[in-house]
Amino acid sequence: MTPKNTRRAFTTCLLLAGLSISGAALALDAPKERAILTVTGKIAEKNAGDKARFDMKMIEALPQHSFTTSTPWFDKPVKFTGPLLADVLAAVKASGSQISAVAINDYKISIPVEDTTQYKVVVARLIDDKAIPVREKGPLFVVYNFDSATELRTSIYYERSIWQLKALDVQ
Repeated sequence: MTPKNTRRAFTTCLLLAGLSISGAALALDAPKERAILTVTGKIAEKNAGDKARFDMKMIEALPQHSFTTSTPWFDKPVKFTGPLLADVLAAVKASGSQISAVAINDYKISIPVEDTTQYKVVVARLIDDKAIPVREKGPLFVVYNFDSATELRTSIYYERSIWQLKALDVQ
């Protein structure tokens, strides 16, 4: 083997080793704090039996997105920050077409997975850069950027914006 081929083989081995290590790092770790979100159903990545559970630090570790929008629940536009619902679904390798979202008070609403690719749907953990207390619709709030498209300013999408989110079931 020539020195050039040896270097190439060594570099290839390092690259493959790095990829397998990073793949393992992408596995969904178990929550270290109190779980605030449970995802069930058609998911491939689990960390608690047949479920995926997230604590707030796990939600914070996902890519964060922000937008400011008007809503029917606040008297002025507010800034929402959190991961995209699409990123939460990707973290658990979801494969369904519908999401049943459940709030702390057991309110349920169905959200088409298609919404997560068509619109910027955020699982907000912050409103105006502050954590959302349970009494004020927290700690998690699924919200659409209503000001981004006129079709979003209807009761269909307002109802899909579930606050006090505690669970997602992918169907």
